[in-house]
Amino acid sequence: MATGRTDPQRRERILAATLDHIAEEGVAGVSHRKIAVRADVPLGSMTYHFGGMDDLLREAFTRFADHIVAVFELYLGRVDTPEQAREAVIDLIHVLSEGPRRDLVLTQELYTLAARRDEYRELTHAWMNRSRRLLEQHFDLDTARTLDALIEGLALHRSLDTEPQSRELTRLAVRRMTSGG
Repeated sequence: MATGRTDPQRRERILAATLDHIAEEGVAGVSHRKIAVRADVPLGSMTYHFGGMDDLLREAFTRFADHIVAVFELYLGRVDTPEQAREAVIDLIHVLSEGPRRDLVLTQELYTLAARRDEYRELTHAWMNRSRRLLEQHFDLDTARTLDALIEGLALHRSLDTEPQSRELTRLAVRRMTSGG
């Protein structure tokens, strides 16, 4: 454990430990004690830094959503032409589906909470708005909205399928969705 009264990284370690724990055991297995042990912090740090379990979970999932939006920014922020934007969407689908299993699990855990509780639905809504705004830099509003759903859906299907669809099939789906017809 960190010594001394000040530990500027403590809050960050708690949030990271929370996401790690959720990825391994699910939200249902989260407790202040388990997170404190995983983060290597005193149990009292949990209530010092967070107003309760919901506060901790919302902040951890907000951090996770920020991470995924940063991936969108990385791919969509470096394109200039419509064709590059299409390729960026294809890349996003494949990067998200072939990326860390942790991200898939965290996404699904957040979606499950959002399906049950309004405060998490608001969090996912904010996340979707951010990703859509990035897509709207390259596509019209309706296309951006459907592309966002396509990215989420195909990434999920590709990551769970025993024989994920090829890049060419992804390209065909994106082209059909963005052709304007």
